[in-house]
Amino acid sequence: MNTMKSLSIFVTSSLVKIVSLGSILLCSPDLTHAQTAPKQIHEQGQVWLGYFNQTRLSEKFSLWLDLHARRTDLLERWSTTIIRPGITFHLPHHINLTAGYAYISHYPAAGLQTIRPEHRSWQQLSWTRRVKKLQMMQWVRFEQRFNRKVANDALVEGYNFNYRLRYLLSIFIPLKGDFIEAGTPFFAFNDEIHINAGKQITYNYFDQNRFFVGFGYQFSKTLNAQLGYMNLFQQLPAGNRFNNNHTIRLFFFNNIDLRKKEK
Repeated sequence: MNTMKSLSIFVTSSLVKIVSLGSILLCSPDLTHAQTAPKQIHEQGQVWLGYFNQTRLSEKFSLWLDLHARRTDLLERWSTTIIRPGITFHLPHHINLTAGYAYISHYPAAGLQTIRPEHRSWQQLSWTRRVKKLQMMQWVRFEQRFNRKVANDALVEGYNFNYRLRYLLSIFIPLKGDFIEAGTPFFAFNDEIHINAGKQITYNYFDQNRFFVGFGYQFSKTLNAQLGYMNLFQQLPAGNRFNNNHTIRLFFFNNIDLRKKEK
């Protein structure tokens, strides 16, 4: 129990530090150019579909896979697709370490043709807690992003590189019963902040924040779906330009256990 409390305090304090860092970076004198230029906010409507799978292989290891398809301008055109596999090492006290690779396709703005590929390695520390009337998950994820360079609507040699740190807090509350079990509807909330770092980051050290509220349904012990509204507020590289995305999000979560059952 002391270990659980210590981890909770550590992760919570980390979030405070990350948020504080984001605020400091946004107010930094190095951002004078971005601050003096007129602020521009682009409103968008998007639809995100996602599938998350964790397949337990043994007491210590499981496979991770999440797939994403995102449309923008409310289904008018593609925005992003993601394929993200990984492998997870399970520690005591519901703590997991995951590392993997992601391939992302970034689709162009209206009127352009070139799809920009991104290669991304990632590492993650996650922690889950389940008590009466409440289920919680937190993760800290560190990413190394290699974005292919694009010029004049064509791919050119080389990549732009940066790091990104992400912190996610998710809370789930059953709407009947004490725990989320098969046949249980539940309320879902999560918030995730992204912080950029690296030599090629000049104005947007704060990358984005994703705030989600919605409802879920636990179809079985291994499968649930969550549907709701997400607001994604993102600062673009110029510093004075922002995207404010109003998103309908539908995610499916599938946990498969291949461990041999004791007879």
